[in-house]
Amino acid sequence: MDTNVLINGLISYLCFIPLLTFHEFAHAWMAWKCGDSTARDQGRVTLNPISHMDMIGTVVLPLLSVFLGATAAAGAASFIIGWGRPVPVNLANLSKPRWHDTLISLAGPAMNVLLAIGIVAAGKIAGLADAREVVEMANRMALLSLFLCFFNLLPIPPLDGSHVVKNLIRMKHETYWRLCQWGFIAVILIWQITYVRVAVMLTTVLCLDVIRFAFALPPLRGF
Repeated sequence: MDTNVLINGLISYLCFIPLLTFHEFAHAWMAWKCGDSTARDQGRVTLNPISHMDMIGTVVLPLLSVFLGATAAAGAASFIIGWGRPVPVNLANLSKPRWHDTLISLAGPAMNVLLAIGIVAAGKIAGLADAREVVEMANRMALLSLFLCFFNLLPIPPLDGSHVVKNLIRMKHETYWRLCQWGFIAVILIWQITYVRVAVMLTTVLCLDVIRFAFALPPLRGF
Protein backbone atom coordinates (compact mmCIF):
# COMPACT_ATOMS: atom_id res chain seq x y z
CA MET A 1 0.00 0.00 0.00
CA ASP A 2 1.28 3.46 -0.97
CA THR A 3 1.13 5.47 2.27
CA ASN A 4 1.47 8.86 0.55
CA VAL A 5 -1.42 8.10 -1.80
CA LEU A 6 -3.51 6.92 1.15
CA ILE A 7 -2.83 10.08 3.17
CA ASN A 8 -3.58 12.32 0.19
CA GLY A 9 -6.77 10.39 -0.44
CA LEU A 10 -7.91 10.77 3.17
CA ILE A 11 -7.16 14.50 3.10
CA SER A 12 -9.22 14.84 -0.08
CA TYR A 13 -12.04 12.92 1.59
CA LEU A 14 -11.99 15.29 4.58
CA CYS A 15 -12.20 18.19 2.11
CA PHE A 16 -15.04 16.48 0.27
CA ILE A 17 -17.38 16.38 3.30
CA PRO A 18 -17.83 20.15 3.84
CA LEU A 19 -18.00 20.77 0.09
CA LEU A 20 -20.74 18.17 -0.26
CA THR A 21 -22.53 19.65 2.76
CA PHE A 22 -22.68 23.12 1.21
CA HIS A 23 -23.72 21.61 -2.14
CA GLU A 24 -26.71 19.77 -0.64
CA PHE A 25 -27.57 22.70 1.62
CA ALA A 26 -27.83 24.93 -1.47
CA HIS A 27 -30.28 22.52 -3.12
CA ALA A 28 -32.43 22.40 0.02
CA TRP A 29 -32.33 26.16 0.58
CA MET A 30 -33.28 26.92 -3.03
CA ALA A 31 -36.14 24.41 -2.92
CA TRP A 32 -37.44 26.14 0.21
CA LYS A 33 -37.18 29.57 -1.40
CA CYS A 34 -38.98 28.29 -4.51
CA GLY A 35 -41.94 27.20 -2.40
CA ASP A 36 -41.26 23.59 -1.45
CA SER A 37 -40.62 23.09 2.26
CA THR A 38 -40.18 19.30 2.02
CA ALA A 39 -36.40 19.42 2.51
CA ARG A 40 -36.67 22.09 5.19
CA ASP A 41 -39.22 20.02 7.11
CA GLN A 42 -36.73 17.12 7.03
CA GLY A 43 -33.98 19.29 8.50
CA ARG A 44 -31.98 19.59 5.29
CA VAL A 45 -31.63 23.40 5.28
CA THR A 46 -28.63 23.06 7.55
CA LEU A 47 -24.84 22.99 7.40
CA ASN A 48 -24.70 19.96 9.67
CA PRO A 49 -22.81 17.38 7.54
CA ILE A 50 -24.59 14.44 9.14
CA SER A 51 -27.93 15.64 7.73
CA HIS A 52 -26.57 15.36 4.18
CA MET A 53 -24.49 12.19 4.47
CA ASP A 54 -25.50 8.82 3.08
CA MET A 55 -23.79 5.92 4.84
CA ILE A 56 -23.03 4.08 1.61
CA GLY A 57 -22.52 6.99 -0.81
CA THR A 58 -20.74 9.41 1.52
CA VAL A 59 -18.82 7.11 3.83
CA VAL A 60 -18.36 3.51 2.70
CA LEU A 61 -17.79 3.90 -1.04
CA PRO A 62 -15.59 7.03 -0.96
CA LEU A 63 -13.37 5.55 1.74
CA LEU A 64 -13.22 2.27 -0.17
CA SER A 65 -12.12 4.23 -3.24
CA VAL A 66 -9.40 5.94 -1.17
CA PHE A 67 -8.02 2.64 0.12
CA LEU A 68 -8.21 0.94 -3.29
CA GLY A 69 -6.41 3.91 -4.83
CA ALA A 70 -3.47 3.26 -2.53
CA THR A 71 -3.19 -0.41 -3.48
CA ALA A 72 -2.42 -2.46 -6.56
CA ALA A 73 -6.16 -2.43 -7.29
CA ALA A 74 -6.15 1.33 -7.92
CA GLY A 75 -7.88 0.88 -11.28
CA ALA A 76 -10.99 -0.42 -9.55
CA ALA A 77 -11.39 2.92 -7.75
CA SER A 78 -12.59 4.56 -10.98
CA PHE A 79 -15.70 2.40 -10.86
CA ILE A 80 -16.71 3.85 -7.50
CA ILE A 81 -18.65 7.10 -7.16
CA GLY A 82 -19.89 8.86 -4.05
CA TRP A 83 -23.00 10.86 -3.31
CA GLY A 84 -24.85 12.66 -0.57
CA ARG A 85 -28.43 12.10 0.56
CA PRO A 86 -30.66 13.30 -2.30
CA VAL A 87 -32.56 16.46 -1.40
CA PRO A 88 -36.30 15.69 -1.62
CA VAL A 89 -38.25 18.03 -3.90
CA ASN A 90 -42.01 17.89 -4.40
CA LEU A 91 -42.64 19.46 -7.80
CA ALA A 92 -46.33 19.83 -6.93
CA ASN A 93 -45.36 22.54 -4.42
CA LEU A 94 -43.59 24.64 -7.05
CA SER A 95 -45.56 27.33 -8.88
CA LYS A 96 -43.26 27.05 -11.91
CA PRO A 97 -42.11 23.41 -11.74
CA ARG A 98 -39.67 23.34 -14.65
CA TRP A 99 -38.10 26.74 -13.96
CA HIS A 100 -37.87 26.17 -10.23
CA ASP A 101 -36.56 22.62 -10.67
CA THR A 102 -33.80 24.04 -12.86
CA LEU A 103 -32.91 26.65 -10.23
CA ILE A 104 -32.87 24.03 -7.49
CA SER A 105 -30.64 21.75 -9.58
CA LEU A 106 -28.17 24.52 -10.42
CA ALA A 107 -27.98 25.77 -6.84
CA GLY A 108 -25.58 22.99 -5.80
CA PRO A 109 -23.01 23.51 -8.59
CA ALA A 110 -23.32 27.29 -8.19
CA MET A 111 -22.52 26.93 -4.50
CA ASN A 112 -19.39 24.95 -5.39
CA VAL A 113 -18.22 27.78 -7.66
CA LEU A 114 -18.85 30.35 -4.91
CA LEU A 115 -16.96 28.16 -2.45
CA ALA A 116 -14.02 27.89 -4.85
CA ILE A 117 -13.90 31.67 -5.16
CA GLY A 118 -13.95 32.10 -1.39
CA ILE A 119 -11.33 29.39 -0.89
CA VAL A 120 -8.99 30.93 -3.47
CA ALA A 121 -9.39 34.30 -1.72
CA ALA A 122 -8.52 32.67 1.62
CA GLY A 123 -5.57 30.95 -0.01
CA LYS A 124 -4.22 34.26 -1.28
CA ILE A 125 -4.43 35.76 2.21
CA ALA A 126 -2.64 32.71 3.59
CA GLY A 127 0.00 33.09 0.89
CA LEU A 128 0.67 36.67 1.97
CA ALA A 129 1.25 35.32 5.47
CA ASP A 130 3.53 32.63 4.01
CA ALA A 131 1.30 29.86 5.44
CA ARG A 132 2.22 27.30 2.80
CA GLU A 133 0.29 24.38 4.26
CA VAL A 134 -2.89 26.46 4.32
CA VAL A 135 -2.28 27.53 0.72
CA GLU A 136 -1.84 23.92 -0.38
CA MET A 137 -5.06 22.89 1.39
CA ALA A 138 -6.91 25.82 -0.18
CA ASN A 139 -5.71 24.80 -3.64
CA ARG A 140 -6.85 21.23 -3.04
CA MET A 141 -10.28 22.27 -1.78
CA ALA A 142 -10.89 24.80 -4.56
CA LEU A 143 -10.02 22.21 -7.21
CA LEU A 144 -12.24 19.58 -5.59
CA SER A 145 -15.13 22.04 -5.23
CA LEU A 146 -15.02 22.88 -8.93
CA PHE A 147 -14.71 19.20 -9.82
CA LEU A 148 -17.92 18.52 -7.87
CA CYS A 149 -19.57 21.36 -9.77
CA PHE A 150 -18.72 20.14 -13.26
CA PHE A 151 -19.12 16.44 -12.49
CA ASN A 152 -22.64 17.12 -11.24
CA LEU A 153 -23.41 19.13 -14.37
CA LEU A 154 -23.00 16.05 -16.57
CA PRO A 155 -26.40 15.51 -18.25
CA ILE A 156 -26.85 11.99 -16.86
CA PRO A 157 -29.79 11.16 -14.57
CA PRO A 158 -29.88 11.74 -11.64
CA LEU A 159 -27.03 14.29 -11.73
CA ASP A 160 -27.93 17.99 -11.56
CA GLY A 161 -27.19 18.64 -15.23
CA SER A 162 -29.80 16.08 -16.27
CA HIS A 163 -32.55 18.09 -14.56
CA VAL A 164 -31.59 21.12 -16.64
CA VAL A 165 -31.69 19.10 -19.87
CA LYS A 166 -34.97 17.45 -18.84
CA ASN A 167 -36.60 20.83 -18.36
CA LEU A 168 -35.12 22.31 -21.52
CA ILE A 169 -36.48 19.53 -23.73
CA ARG A 170 -39.67 19.34 -21.62
CA MET A 171 -39.30 15.65 -20.90
CA LYS A 172 -42.13 14.18 -18.87
CA HIS A 173 -41.23 13.92 -15.21
CA GLU A 174 -42.42 10.30 -15.10
CA THR A 175 -40.08 9.38 -17.97
CA TYR A 176 -37.20 11.12 -16.24
CA TRP A 177 -37.71 9.27 -12.96
CA ARG A 178 -37.77 5.95 -14.81
CA LEU A 179 -34.38 6.83 -16.30
CA CYS A 180 -33.09 7.68 -12.83
CA GLN A 181 -33.64 4.07 -11.74
CA TRP A 182 -30.63 3.11 -13.86
CA GLY A 183 -28.87 6.43 -13.49
CA PHE A 184 -25.95 5.53 -11.25
CA ILE A 185 -25.04 2.59 -13.47
CA ALA A 186 -25.02 4.98 -16.44
CA VAL A 187 -22.89 7.49 -14.51
CA ILE A 188 -20.29 4.83 -13.64
CA LEU A 189 -20.14 3.53 -17.23
CA ILE A 190 -19.96 6.95 -18.86
CA TRP A 191 -17.30 8.06 -16.37
CA GLN A 192 -15.07 5.30 -17.76
CA ILE A 193 -14.99 7.12 -21.11
CA THR A 194 -11.63 8.88 -21.28
CA TYR A 195 -12.97 11.90 -23.18
CA VAL A 196 -15.60 12.52 -20.51
CA ARG A 197 -13.07 12.42 -17.69
CA VAL A 198 -10.64 14.65 -19.57
CA ALA A 199 -13.38 17.15 -20.43
CA VAL A 200 -14.48 17.44 -16.81
CA MET A 201 -10.92 17.80 -15.52
CA LEU A 202 -9.92 20.35 -18.17
CA THR A 203 -13.02 22.41 -17.45
CA THR A 204 -12.29 22.21 -13.73
CA VAL A 205 -8.69 23.37 -14.10
CA LEU A 206 -9.61 26.10 -16.60
CA CYS A 207 -12.27 27.49 -14.27
CA LEU A 208 -9.86 27.44 -11.34
CA ASP A 209 -7.22 29.25 -13.39
CA VAL A 210 -9.78 31.94 -14.33
CA ILE A 211 -10.62 32.43 -10.64
CA ARG A 212 -6.95 32.55 -9.72
CA PHE A 213 -6.32 35.06 -12.52
CA ALA A 214 -9.04 37.29 -11.01
CA PHE A 215 -7.05 37.26 -7.76
CA ALA A 216 -3.79 37.96 -9.60
CA LEU A 217 -2.53 34.45 -8.90
CA PRO A 218 -0.62 32.25 -11.40
CA PRO A 219 -2.23 29.16 -12.95
CA LEU A 220 -2.24 26.18 -10.61
CA ARG A 221 0.24 23.48 -11.48
CA GLY A 222 1.03 20.12 -9.92
CA PHE A 223 -2.56 19.05 -9.08
